[in-house]
This record gives sequence, structure tokens and C-alpha cells, in this order.
Amino acid sequence: MSDNVNPDTRSSTDTKADTKAAKKAEKAEKKARKNAAVPTVTDESTATDLAETAPAEVDEQTEDPTAKSAPENRDIDGPLDEAEANPVRPYVDLGGVKILPREGLHLRLEIEEGSKRVVAIGLDYAGSTLQVQPFAAPRSSGLWNEIRTQIADQIAKQGGSTTPREGPFGPELVAEIPVAAGQGPSGTTRLARFIGVDGPRWFLRGVIAGEGAINPKAAAAIEDLFRSIVVVRGSSPMPPRDLIPLRMPATPAGSTEPTGA
Repeated sequence: MSDNVNPDTRSSTDTKADTKAAKKAEKAEKKARKNAAVPTVTDESTATDLAETAPAEVDEQTEDPTAKSAPENRDIDGPLDEAEANPVRPYVDLGGVKILPREGLHLRLEIEEGSKRVVAIGLDYAGSTLQVQPFAAPRSSGLWNEIRTQIADQIAKQGGSTTPREGPFGPELVAEIPVAAGQGPSGTTRLARFIGVDGPRWFLRGVIAGEGAINPKAAAAIEDLFRSIVVVRGSSPMPPRDLIPLRMPATPAGSTEPTGA
């Protein structure tokens, strides 16, 4: 009769339906858990957490004063260590640094009046002036991050100002320095760029003035000159921050003249 229903058939059908519904519910629950594990940027608490966490990680990386600061391919593009340089290139040997001659380059030796020792090398090129000094440094740590802060403090005490920025050699300072009395109109300033590179057991500092501090084309030329410098650290023990000894060149390149420091 049509009203009779086989109990076994009804039970099987209900069981299949219940199993299908259970699987569907389980699948929906897994999907919900997956979505909950990936926060969206529209979640206010998540956006706040990201804003608070990300800068802290960056600050931790940039505030280490002992970290080395140098271009990624310094050992290829320069400034080079003596062990990395081509020994057959006609460098001018100035003791702690070697300079590659080029047309239009004028070299000056800055000499300390009392000791009569060479304390810096001045390079006039492409409408710019580049002063370089090599210093001894630790083997596993750098000096530039700490020295930048000290330079900024010193210039501020002189009434000048500095602006940090990222340059071709890494972090650098662009400084407005008051002109000394007798060297220009009162109240005027001059622009200079302070650059630095940490190498193997040495630190090379450069100060760029003239066109290279304001003109991108001139800057590229003077930066290429800085990049071509070879630092000669030597094997003798030296305290960090000590000036690596400089000397008069054995064979002059272009024109060379001493100046008082």
C-alpha cells in the first residue's frame, strides 16, 4: 500500500542526509577557522598592531652604532682595500690611501702646523673639492654610524645644521656650515656633504664641497673619484679612530701642493 514505508529504506536515507550535513558543517567550520587565522587590514586592532610593531623593528636595525656601513658591492666598486685593488694600475701612493690619476685632478696635502704631518688629502676635481681621511677601525664593527652623530653635534655647536639622507655610499649628512670670519660675508653658510665607508679594519671619511654638494652631474663625478680610492691599512696594530699615516707622494700626479691645516 502506498502509505506503507519500509523502515530500513527510510533509515538509510536519513543517515546519508545526516552525514552529508555533518560534512558540510565541518567544511564551513574549517573555512571559518582559516579566515580567522589571517587578519585583514580592515580589522582596527590588527592595523594598530602592525603600525606599532613595524617601526620598532626598523629602529632596532638602524640604531646600532657599531654596525658597518658600506655599499653592497664595495669590494668590487670601491672604495677598495689594498688587497682588493688591481696592483698594476698606476696609483699615486700617499701612504694610507692611493689615488688613481685622472685628467683635471689637482691634489693637495693638508699639513698640521705643529707636527708637520699630513692629516688629510684634498682633491679638486670637476668644480668640486673632496677631502679624504683614512682611519683605523675594528675588524668586526664600523665607525660611521657613531661618527655621523658626532659630526652633526659638532656642526650644531658651530651654529650650523645637518640633514641626514641616503646617498650612493649609504647614510650621509648634508650640512650647512657657517663661514668663518674673514672667509666670506658675515652670516653666510656653505654647503658640504659628509660621506663615509667602513671597510676591513679601516674607515674612510670624505667631505664634498663645491658643485658636488649641489649639482647632480658634478656629484656623480666626485663620487666616482671617491669610489676609486684605495685604502692601505697595513698590518701594524692601531687603536680605532687613529689616522692611518699619510705622506707625500713619491711620484707626483698632475699638480700637488701642501697646505696648512
